[in-house]
Amino acid sequence: MVPGADHIGRARARTAGRRCRPSSLVRALAGAALAAWIAGADAAAPLEALEAGADGVVAEVVDGDTLALADGTVVRLVGLQAPKLALGRPGFADWPLAQAARGALTDLVLDRRVSLRYGGRARDRHGRALAHLLREDGVWVQGEMLARGMARVYSFADNRALVAEMLAIEARARTAERGIWGHRFYRVRAPEQLADALGSFQLVEGRVHAAAVVRGRLYLNFGADWREDFTVTVAPRDRPAFERAFAAAGLAPLEALTGRQVRARGWIDDYNGPQIEATHPEQIELLEPAR
Repeated sequence: MVPGADHIGRARARTAGRRCRPSSLVRALAGAALAAWIAGADAAAPLEALEAGADGVVAEVVDGDTLALADGTVVRLVGLQAPKLALGRPGFADWPLAQAARGALTDLVLDRRVSLRYGGRARDRHGRALAHLLREDGVWVQGEMLARGMARVYSFADNRALVAEMLAIEARARTAERGIWGHRFYRVRAPEQLADALGSFQLVEGRVHAAAVVRGRLYLNFGADWREDFTVTVAPRDRPAFERAFAAAGLAPLEALTGRQVRARGWIDDYNGPQIEATHPEQIELLEPAR
């Protein structure tokens, strides 16, 4: 959607939806889980730079990315989106593999002691702790959920710690088609495959047809018709972070993204065709090196 001078893009902030706690635990496991990890690596190493928080024993697993400690603290595993459970919400159906994701997290943490580690905003608007979890034996829970293919990376501008590491783990699980990556519901889509994806979180791969900055806003068009084709936009307030990140990758100015193959992730809005508004650079992955 590189627009004419009369067009001003809309910025939208997104927050995670409320999760209700079930009345009892579902202890069914996800089956044979594949915990692929970097051979010989210390799983706790990425968390060493984060701020240490409280620790406690996990008393309840709500879904694949939310749990409660014995002291009542509700923890949202920061940086992840697991398949969603309906949890009693009217008109909402379980996503495919949602029970398997909760089973995988249950297998990893229920009745285990975990430590909370913070790399950004510590609480959401519901009062949940936004934390990375380190199990007492050194297992990084986010890394394990991604490695098993039971979640995908879902990051925010105010919580970017370890996103690069999580993207790498997710990529290995996706290549191996583990967990959700073997299900069509979670497939990486092409720009022309978004007609039925409005209002959902998606990964989209394609080649940037044109990149332009108009009135301070970056537009990455994936087709010739900006009124209809898929676009990624970046608001003026967020653009400097993208300029720094892509300059470090050898792409400056941002218009140099024209012709590049990228993977974008985010919520699909409908504004002159399907659109993702990106708020931080990790939402746009370069799939080929700068020339």
